[in-house]
Amino acid sequence: MSELNSSVIEPVAHNTYFEGKVQSLGLATAAGKATVGVMKKGTYTFSTSSPEKMIVIAGQLHLKLADGSFKIYEEQGEFDVAANTSFEVMCDADVAYLCYYA
Repeated sequence: MSELNSSVIEPVAHNTYFEGKVQSLGLATAAGKATVGVMKKGTYTFSTSSPEKMIVIAGQLHLKLADGSFKIYEEQGEFDVAANTSFEVMCDADVAYLCYYA
């Protein structure tokens, strides 16, 4: 067994939404504040207070911005959401994501 590293992951925040079906860890990156998380199968509506860039890491999600219809985003797909708006996400299976905040 290798020696234990004294560095540990210390997330800025652990966020839990929708009765635990959506969870994320907040972290500071070179690009700024971010979260990495997982969504279980389901439909969720999120609100924003700042602009967000979301990147699908694994899985597939259906996104509906406030002014449009659903669009499918697969692995490596990314989209931007404006500040002070809401968006709806439908997941047919588990989805992992990365979200950057402006």
